[in-house]
Formats: sequence, structure tokens, C-alpha cells
Amino acid sequence: MIEAKTHLEVRSLTKSFYGVRAIDSVDFDLQGGEIHGLLGENGAGKSTLCSVLSGLYHPDSGTVSINGEPVDFRSPLDASQCGVGMVYQHFRLVDSFTVAENIVLGLSREQRPRSMRDVESLVRELAEEYGLPVDPTAPIWQLSVGEQQRVEILKQLFRKARILILDEPTAVLAPQETDSLFEAISTMVGKGQAVVLVSHKMAETMAYTDRITVLRRGFNAGSVLTAETTPANVARMMFGDIEAAERKQASASAHPAGDPVLQITDLSVRGDKGLIAVDGVSLTVRRGEVVGVAGVAGNGQRELQEAIAGLRQLADGTVVVAGTDCSSGGPKDRMTAGLAYVPEDRLGVGLAPGLELEHNIALKNFDRPPHSRRGLISWGAIEATAKRLVASFDVRGNRRGMRVSLMSGGNLQKAILARELDQSHEVLLAAAPTRGLDMAAAETVRSHIVDEREAERGVLIFSEDLDEIIRMSDKVVVMFKGRIVGRFTRAEVDIDRIGLLMTGSAPLDAPVSPPSGGAGVDTPNGSGDSLGVM
Repeated sequence: MIEAKTHLEVRSLTKSFYGVRAIDSVDFDLQGGEIHGLLGENGAGKSTLCSVLSGLYHPDSGTVSINGEPVDFRSPLDASQCGVGMVYQHFRLVDSFTVAENIVLGLSREQRPRSMRDVESLVRELAEEYGLPVDPTAPIWQLSVGEQQRVEILKQLFRKARILILDEPTAVLAPQETDSLFEAISTMVGKGQAVVLVSHKMAETMAYTDRITVLRRGFNAGSVLTAETTPANVARMMFGDIEAAERKQASASAHPAGDPVLQITDLSVRGDKGLIAVDGVSLTVRRGEVVGVAGVAGNGQRELQEAIAGLRQLADGTVVVAGTDCSSGGPKDRMTAGLAYVPEDRLGVGLAPGLELEHNIALKNFDRPPHSRRGLISWGAIEATAKRLVASFDVRGNRRGMRVSLMSGGNLQKAILARELDQSHEVLLAAAPTRGLDMAAAETVRSHIVDEREAERGVLIFSEDLDEIIRMSDKVVVMFKGRIVGRFTRAEVDIDRIGLLMTGSAPLDAPVSPPSGGAGVDTPNGSGDSLGVM
């Protein structure tokens, strides 16, 4: 580090959304000439903290100081004028504009050079100085992803940013582009600038940062010098240390798991860009057990759950629900076979936001008795069902004629659960079932999931909350880069090992679960690797 002077200091920063604290009394400091890694699970508060520092959000309480002077950012422009710039994972560029035009976009006439030729000349100088080669006259649409990222960085450097926040900067880069990016970052910190690196990649963070701060559930879990820690220690800070007693719930031994109700074999699925996002995944869910899928967002979980639910076409493999092969069918085929589905996107996928609660509850069975007789809908029966489920699942905040989009997240989730669990089903697929919920609502949702297990149904949970996964699941699988890289029974759960697997820090050729004392391998991962005990 070139200078010890603190560029930025955060004290007791708190920000809430709809009564839920995204960051809670967070302390953070950033020194000139350092790369500071910011790690944490999805939902840990990283994006909120960065959004406050870049002026996108205003904190509820707490202070931010730059070079010892308090600042009060009310907009990204305020932050930019104080030398703070943020490069988002999803670029904010106008495709039809040139590089130079994008770089000066948003600047006042007084802030811009006299002509675009002058802008282009300055951009060339900056690009050469920092090792970020790009043609300032090229339209954005002609550039590669790596070149577009350089434009975003140059945009901030053009505005004389001394503090640069990079949100998952290597998520879409090729290895060679990643190397070039970190060479440019090294040049920045060599000039006394400071960089916050937000990343899910443990190896990358350990290799390039000077310090690491970990956020966990909105709190600062600690800051460490990178050279004085290990990936295992950082993973423990991220995911916690769950007591064995909590992992071994009494209900798990109440009865053994029964026959399979969901069988996924050698499943491959393409993502939105046409590339393989799920690669040869196999897993089984049995009656009376909860299987949890752990992983950092973007490693194929969304594509896998959508494929299971029939919302995404399979590239290869099979999906069998309660003995019925649904591989070539759609959502209705899965539902008919016995699959209940609670999606991650409550309003976009789970509900029709413009309809009333009663209508949403009846969406999946409005054409069957008692809601329909001889082709005619019985609104009285639909209303009676809605009243029964609202009372049973404690759905609050609904008024007659009110669109569900006006309800709180917790009540939306309980409404979806009510509708799905009221259907005849054999297995529940739940994605991020308690995300964004307050403690009371989250506990209600977990209680219903436990009831499913006790009713001898199968449950498959996708969640980025590792604590939740481990506490609720009888078996845990870990996904990384579209593959299952670890399988654990409840008794064999190793929080450190799971954390390393989630972040790609554990060698994939090493055993992925502790010795199981005779437990056999249930399925391979599709590539011939034996991966544990399921």
C-alpha cells in the first residue's frame, strides 16, 4: 500500500427496506492504495452497502467520511463529485453511442471538454495510462464484454474517481480478460487510488486483495488481512459455525426416508444465452425428507429449479415426479404428477400481480370442482377456499378487490404456499422460501415445510441462506458452475467444507464429504465422479 491515509470510513451504517434491515450498524474502512475484498452470501448486505457508498441509497443512520470529512450522498452525482465511482455487474452503457459519448454522458457542459475530439484524446490517454485499451470512436455494440467493462472503468476514471467499487467484475470475463483487468487495478492502487472488489470468487479474492471484509446477514462479520488468513477462515466468517445439535434435528430420526418422489438423472439445461448452465446433474428426493441445494447465485440453481418445474426445456436427462416421467412436459404435467412449486420470483412467476388474492389462490384449479361445475365457475366456492387458506396460513393485509402486488412479501409467500400445499401433491419444490421475510413470516414458512416432511412428502429447497439449508435439510447438495460438487447427509455436514465448495475454493478431485461409515453413493454427478453420500 502506497499511503496509509484513510480514504473512506463508515461507522454504524444502517439501511432498511420495508422494515427489514439490509445492513445493520456496519463499520467499514478503505485505505488509499489498497484492494479491499467485500465478501458475503447473497442477501448479506454487500449490494446495499455499495449502493449507499455510491449515492444510490441514502442510509437510515450512520456516517460516511472521506479523508476525515463527513459526506452526505443524496445521489450518484454527489458521490462522483467526492471521487467515488461504481462499476456495476450489469453495464450501464448506450449501445448506439460511441465509447467517448458514453464516457461523457451525464456530465454538464462545464464538466466536458470543448469537443468530442478532445474527449477522444483524453480517453486514449487514460486508456494507455491504466492499461485499458479501447477505441474511443467505436460504438458500444461493436465491443466485447471485456471492452465494455473497460469503458465503464474509464468512465469513472474520467470523472477522477479515487475510490472505485467493482461489483463482480470478472463474472463475464475470459481468463485473459481477467488478468488484464487486475493489471489495470494494480496500476490504480499504485497511484494511491482505492478499490473495493465485490466478488463471490474466493480464489480471486485471496489472490488479489490486501484486506477482506465479510458481511453476514447485514452485519460486519469481521475484517482480516488477506495475507494472514485462509480460504477456510473466510468461508467460516461468511457462513458461520452451526452447532451440531442444531443440525441434528430430532425429526430427522423420527422415521426413515421412503420411496423416491422426485428423480433427476443426468440433467443438462441451457441458460438464457444458450450455454449449458446445468451440467449432468443427478439427485433424488424421497418421501419424508428435505433435500437442500446450496450454492452462490449464478451457478445453475435457477436454471435447475425452472427445469424441474417445467419452465425451462431440458437439453438432456430426465425428470420423474412420483413415478411419472415429465421430461418432455410442461408445468401442468408436473403439477398433475404431484409437484407443488414455490418460485423464487413471487410476483413475476408465482402470482398474477394484477389479480385479487382470491383469484390467485384459484389459479391452478379454477377449472375443477368445487371451483367449477359443468363448465361454470363458482365464485362462492373460490371465495370460501380463499377464506379457509387465509385463516390457515395467517395471510394478512388483504382487502377485497385489492391487487396482490400491494401485499407484503411475507404475505405473498404465505399465499403461494397456501395455494400450492392445498393441491394434491407428492413433492414440494421451494426456491428461496424465506428470502426477504421478517422473522415471524420466515418461521411460519419453515413450519409448513417441516409439516410437509412429517406428512411423508418430499421437499427440495433452493436457498442462498446456508444456515437455513443446513438447519432444515436431511441432505445437502452443493452446486458450483452448473454441477453438483458435494453431497452431505445431516450427520456429515461440514460447514467449512460446504463454504469452500460453494466458492470454488476446494479441489474438485478431493472427497466432497467426510467418510460416511458405510453410506453409499446414491447417484453420480453425471461426469463419472463419485460425490458423496446421497
